Amino acid sequence: MLVQELMTKNPLTTSPETSVPDALAFMREKKVRRLPVLDKSGKLVGIVSDQDLLYASPSPATSLSVFEINSLIAKITVAHVMTKKVITIAEDLPVEEAARIMADKKIGGLPVMKGTKLTGIVTETDLFRALLELLGGRRSGVRVTVQIPGAKGTFAKVSGVISAAGGDIVGLGVTEAKGVPGDFWHMTLKVQDLTKQAVSAAFSKAGIEVVDIRETKE
Repeated sequence: MLVQELMTKNPLTTSPETSVPDALAFMREKKVRRLPVLDKSGKLVGIVSDQDLLYASPSPATSLSVFEINSLIAKITVAHVMTKKVITIAEDLPVEEAARIMADKKIGGLPVMKGTKLTGIVTETDLFRALLELLGGRRSGVRVTVQIPGAKGTFAKVSGVISAAGGDIVGLGVTEAKGVPGDFWHMTLKVQDLTKQAVSAAFSKAGIEVVDIRETKE
C-alpha cells in the first residue's frame, strides 16, 4: 500500500496570516488536529497543530482582562506558532515509510507531496486504518497467532495448513517473537470459513504452536 492510497486528499489548510483564534476555531469546526500552512502562492511553509495553538493562548490563571486577552491573541498569527521545518513524505512511497518517519520523529502527521505541490496529509489515524485492514480487524472470523521459526518456506507451510483445512486468510501480520530464545516469529492470521476448533486442530496436526486464538466479530 502506498501513501497516496491512504492519505486524505486535498487536505484542509491555513495561511501564515490567519489568527490563532480563527485557526483554532476552524480546526474545531472541521474536527482536525493539524493543518498544513500554505503561503499565497500555494507553497508549503509550515504545519500547525491544535496543541501549538493552545500553547499560544493565555492561561486561565492570567491576570489580564478579557479585553486585554482578546487584543493580545488577535495579534498572534499562525506564522508565530507553526513549525517551519516541515517533515514531509512523497505520495508514491510505501505506507510503512510514513509510519517509520512518524514513529522516529514522534509526530502525528505528515504533509504528502508530489514534487513541490501539497497533495494530501497522512496521520496516525490513517495508519491505524491501514493496520486494521492488514490484520482484517473489521472482519469476522478466527484470529490466530502462531509461533514459527525464521526459516524459508514457513509462510507457505502456515498458509497451506489453512488452505488444506478449507479456510480463507483475510488478514495477516508478522512480528518478531519477543522474549523467545532463537529465531522465532509470531504470525497473526484472520481466518474465515473455519471454526476456532478447526483452526486449532489443523495447526496442532501440523506441529505448529498456537500462541493465541479467538473468534472475532465485525
